[in-house]
Amino acid sequence: MSNVALKWTGQGSKMFIGRDSFGHVVMSGSWPKDDDESWQEWKAVKPSDLLMLSLASCSAYDVVMILGRQRQQLTNLYVQVNGQQASDPPYQFTEIHQHYTVEGVDLDPDKVARAIALSEEKYCSVAATIRGVATLSHSFEIVKAAE
Repeated sequence: MSNVALKWTGQGSKMFIGRDSFGHVVMSGSWPKDDDESWQEWKAVKPSDLLMLSLASCSAYDVVMILGRQRQQLTNLYVQVNGQQASDPPYQFTEIHQHYTVEGVDLDPDKVARAIALSEEKYCSVAATIRGVATLSHSFEIVKAAE
């Protein structure tokens, strides 16, 4: 069971401090208005970006574990996520695309494709939660590890 908490930083602020199940913290806040200078004192993640980061980290974790079990020599993984949101409130995501750059030694493209598909379709709880609301897609490229 997950147990997270969120605390508002105070009156006049649009910032929040979140704590995960392990006690790690993250700052989040609203997207600043062009004329609002006060946001510059805080460095925080936009809440909707946190959702895409959650999807990427959930899936990346699965992909690393699955490729390891498949005895693939993974040396690096980078996931770029692009999301399209509706133009009217509540601005829900309508499409989310993940692009995986997978680096390693003699990686099998079929195993990489299978690892990504297993994550997005079976193991990643964030993907399972989002799937009914937004269309999820992905692509990948394999980069040969430097010798």
